[in-house]
Amino acid sequence: MSLRVFSALPIPDEVADIVDPLLDGVPGANWRPRENFHITLSYYGELEIPAVEELDHELARIEMAPFELALKGANHFGKDEPTALWLGVEAPSALADLAAKTRRVAARLGIAVEKRNYLPHLTVAYIDPGEIDLVKLKRFEQQWNLLETPPFIADRFYLYSSHQRRKGPNDYQVEAEYPLFHRRMA
Repeated sequence: MSLRVFSALPIPDEVADIVDPLLDGVPGANWRPRENFHITLSYYGELEIPAVEELDHELARIEMAPFELALKGANHFGKDEPTALWLGVEAPSALADLAAKTRRVAARLGIAVEKRNYLPHLTVAYIDPGEIDLVKLKRFEQQWNLLETPPFIADRFYLYSSHQRRKGPNDYQVEAEYPLFHRRMA
């Protein structure tokens, strides 16, 4: 048996409460439900259960202090043919450090991860290429480009599994939780 897994930061309810009502007005956008909101750290792909267990064990060894971040601005992937609409993340270098640590864990275990540079974001919609209204997409981005949520604390990250449904968005399930904490000095 195998699971499709990724590590990510959860979005707190108070931030999801701000984002969720914004998701409208772009024909061709398949909006993500709030229960799928997350900031991906690393995508590991389809792994056999023993590899997932080994990954879980190693991710649990990551030591980092909690840090503050916020959602800021809007944009899309796929320059002339948009594929996804997202909200940006304003964060200290700690977020990039955490993502790098999760990737290094995977590399040590022989798990391939994406090679592209890390761009923290919250995907809010996937886009049907033939149905997108570029004018309305740009209007959405302009309207929400000034968005900045109140800061929130990243005090944990999760290992999620992704399960495809026949219709609608994937179902994400938490497989493991990893608290971030200040290391005590002896």
